[in-house]
Amino acid sequence: MTQNKILNLETTNHEEHIRNASQNLKRVLKKTNLIYSEFFSKEYGNNVYIKPENLQVTGSFKIRGAFNKINNLTKEERKRGIIASSAGNHAQGVALSAQKLGIPSVIVMPNITPLIKIEGTKSYGSEVVIHGDVYDESYKESMRLSKEKGYTYVHAFDDYDVICGQGTVGLEIIEELENIDEILVPVGGGGLISGIALIAKSLKPSIRVTGVEPSGALTMKTSLNKGRIMELDHCRTTAEGVSVKKPGELTYNIANKYVDGIIEVTEEDMTEALLMLVEKHKLIAETSGILPLAALRKLNIKNKNVACVVSGGNVDVLTISSLINKGLVSRSRIFCFSVDLPDTPGQLMKISQILSSVNANVIKLEHNQFKATDRYMNVQLEVTAETNGEKHIQQIIELMKKDNFKINRIY
Repeated sequence: MTQNKILNLETTNHEEHIRNASQNLKRVLKKTNLIYSEFFSKEYGNNVYIKPENLQVTGSFKIRGAFNKINNLTKEERKRGIIASSAGNHAQGVALSAQKLGIPSVIVMPNITPLIKIEGTKSYGSEVVIHGDVYDESYKESMRLSKEKGYTYVHAFDDYDVICGQGTVGLEIIEELENIDEILVPVGGGGLISGIALIAKSLKPSIRVTGVEPSGALTMKTSLNKGRIMELDHCRTTAEGVSVKKPGELTYNIANKYVDGIIEVTEEDMTEALLMLVEKHKLIAETSGILPLAALRKLNIKNKNVACVVSGGNVDVLTISSLINKGLVSRSRIFCFSVDLPDTPGQLMKISQILSSVNANVIKLEHNQFKATDRYMNVQLEVTAETNGEKHIQQIIELMKKDNFKINRIY
């Protein structure tokens, strides 16, 4: 995209285009009204609202941009068919949109794409091609196929019609909560935050629009800090939906002009946020979708109205189980320790009584004489227990010390 085109788009009436997109989408969207979170509000000192796009058609916000773009194609473009590259959510949005509009589609997906997203995409009738380890490699392959076969390319984020479709998320937030102060948005290539920023700054410039990226994929933050588009050498994050090494030209320029900042979160922040969302709201989200909730603790504001866009919920059962377990460890809800016990009767009972006295629930217990410091005199006991937090763990440790047990905390 040339700089002139970018500048022309920046002087366009974005509100009009986003409202038109909203009209286009009425026939395919599911309503995702804001959910007020008492838990997150109390935990972080702001009035926190969740925009649950994980409950959207295809399980993410991506249907918005994809359908708006494909709906606006010419007859000739529709006839040739379309192609897209995606780690999953854009793929499903494109596939369903193409199916509803009767257009053949091909989707190129990277190897890291969860099986649930691959199968979901196929279920909408698209041809799926697996290529590359990250989105950027899939993108290059899809561009090659586009030129070779004559397909119309539907970009995941660096396209104005796609951006306007994503911007309807922001329009709905503002229409539902007029006194919104801040909107937190996951950032991969930048399409979602660009659309939300365009409508927010058009309707109420005082609204802060802040992006959130994982430490292992600081794509937009790196570019904004350097003052030019930068490409990361690699992405290392469980949030595969935002695992993009390079932002788009259009999205970078919009973010540079309208986005108020980017918050960095760790993998630990994400797993904790996921655990709390599941436990307190009974909602499932993928790690890329959970980024805004993970960023709440890092906001330097209090008593403000904050909307968190939970952008998607397409995650397989094995992954969600693993992430929840990590979240339990991170929140000190699981305590694992080892202790060398004298090889005499009654020692295991003492440990059991200490744990029972403070209502720590034993999940797993293992004796192993060969792991002990002195395997001829001692037996090593490894215990995993369910706890209520760090204070509870410290209480257990102190009681063990009083009974002269020297424990080694594993996690």
